[in-house]
Amino acid sequence: MAPIGTLIGPTHYSRNYKARIVAHILNIELSITPSFQIDVDNKTPEYLAKYPAGKTPVFEGADGFSLTDSSAISFYVAAKSPDSTRLLGQTDEERAEILQHVFFAEGEYMPSMVNVLYPLMGFTPYIKPAFRVAEQEHFRFLGVLNTILLDKTFLVGERLTIADIIVGCDLIYAFKHYLTADDHKQYRNVTCYFKTMINQPAFKAVIGNVELCEKRVQPPALDKKEKKKPTEQPKNAKKKEKSAKVEEEEKAPKPKPKSKLESLPEPLMKLDDWKRFYSNNDTKPDAMEWLWKHYDAEGYSFWKVEYKYNEELTKLFMTNNLIGGFFSRLERARKYAFGNLLTLGVDDDNMIWGYFIVRGKEIPEEVTEAADFESFKWTAADHTDPKTRAEIEDCFAWEGPSLPRECYDGKTFK
Repeated sequence: MAPIGTLIGPTHYSRNYKARIVAHILNIELSITPSFQIDVDNKTPEYLAKYPAGKTPVFEGADGFSLTDSSAISFYVAAKSPDSTRLLGQTDEERAEILQHVFFAEGEYMPSMVNVLYPLMGFTPYIKPAFRVAEQEHFRFLGVLNTILLDKTFLVGERLTIADIIVGCDLIYAFKHYLTADDHKQYRNVTCYFKTMINQPAFKAVIGNVELCEKRVQPPALDKKEKKKPTEQPKNAKKKEKSAKVEEEEKAPKPKPKSKLESLPEPLMKLDDWKRFYSNNDTKPDAMEWLWKHYDAEGYSFWKVEYKYNEELTKLFMTNNLIGGFFSRLERARKYAFGNLLTLGVDDDNMIWGYFIVRGKEIPEEVTEAADFESFKWTAADHTDPKTRAEIEDCFAWEGPSLPRECYDGKTFK
């Protein structure tokens, strides 16, 4: 049988594997390009004229039909077989479910994985706050997949489908470069699934053996050495002295810009006093009595804080880790804020909920500039309202009848 076309792109590439695994399973001839060089051959004027995005792989059919996107190519190759339903689903429900998993892998999981691995591998700049957000998203999506695979060997039905081929290939780089033995234990279902995939005969035939990561790849070391620019020889001692003075001033550390909150009138209550009392006394009744006695409503404001995407939360410990990640990105606000965020509910049905005290009447930029601030809903709270006051007290105590759900754990920002 003559090849149906050529898969153009680097052969040792997870996106290239998908269509080739499909072709291997369905006995379809598909030509490949072993000599293709990424970032060389796909940057030529000829290539870009045909495929303006410059992405790989692309498919060029023997009949002149061409296609981009690795998953679309995989579907097309599978559809060329008389036995296409073997991988593409036998019912409308199976086909829809296959697409559901493919869209999740390509639209949600893969972008998060790329945003974690590319900075670590030097393909894109490593910016720590952005990286931490991407890492959090990556683990969140792994958690979603781990839940989906709780009682499944394959994603759809009882046999391998194209959904497994695409998701399995999309997991390769994470398992090769990022996920360590500890991660394997935490995402046990995903790990078992991935090992099942890479040991399928078709995966073995196309990819070979996949060595799992032992030590997580680290971000590239920053070069802290600054190259000295050659300076012209001063014409006289006076100019030399002036030049040295200017250079010294340029090297002197610039004073850090003051927070806008520093311009507010001095509050009657010192936030540090409250933090110390809260840390060293029983929350109810002692600490809360102290707070209501000393609270300065002109200098501070209360805010209810709720996570916007509770429906996506899975395991309780992962939810609590998410709170910790958010708090780590609020470091600039530590001087001006205090709060508790609680993990409420049970595994696969939980929420993040809590209250904050902040300096001033608005949410300060020290909070709003946190990378994942937009994932939380902040609502101004009236502490004089009895219901709200009861919620604040129970929140700060991590227990009480006004909590929306049973408290599993939480974290205090102080």
